Amino acid sequence: MEIVVAGRHTEVLPKYRAHLEQKLAKVEQLAPRAQRIDVLVSHEANPRQSGSCERVELTVIDKGPVIRAEAVADDRYAALDLALGKLLERLRRSRDRRKDHRNHTPLTPVDVRPPEPVPAPSAEPAPSDGTIEHTLGDSPVLIREKLHEALPMTIDDALYEMELVGHDFFLFVDAETAQPAVAYRRRGWSYGVIKLDTPVAAPFGDAAAAAR
Repeated sequence: MEIVVAGRHTEVLPKYRAHLEQKLAKVEQLAPRAQRIDVLVSHEANPRQSGSCERVELTVIDKGPVIRAEAVADDRYAALDLALGKLLERLRRSRDRRKDHRNHTPLTPVDVRPPEPVPAPSAEPAPSDGTIEHTLGDSPVLIREKLHEALPMTIDDALYEMELVGHDFFLFVDAETAQPAVAYRRRGWSYGVIKLDTPVAAPFGDAAAAAR
């Protein structure tokens, strides 16, 4: 399993990389088919945010849904421990769901993640994962765009994948109606779904049937 480490507004030293590899060895126990783990370590220089100046984001790339977790702390070692705890819990949830559905034919999930918080403009190289960054006209506002393949899925699957990536909303295509939709978190275990009134294409037919 490959571990890809990157730093944003910070340098990731060899000592910390070695610590990452040791800690992330636990991931392979729950996701033996995982191909890669992307690690992004960020530093916030604002002294008013010293209690959350270190952020660690972990993303597991597998044949199934993308599983992601992140955490902030005043120390990147502590942030890693917090993020890893969330990630392992989501991996266990994914493993248990696969066991529960082993007699069903699963629908290929959508690899769609909400946009990350927009960082301040910098001279750092552009991401190499297909993301495009550009400024908004002559303003200092930085826009990050990323295109994902959108295969149909049920609302249940969309909520499940939203939990795996740890976000408050999730973009998907409804397998029943072929409409673009957004599932979002409300309070407690309450969720909402917003759909556009125009399908992206003709009904998905077999794919919609498989999602039922």
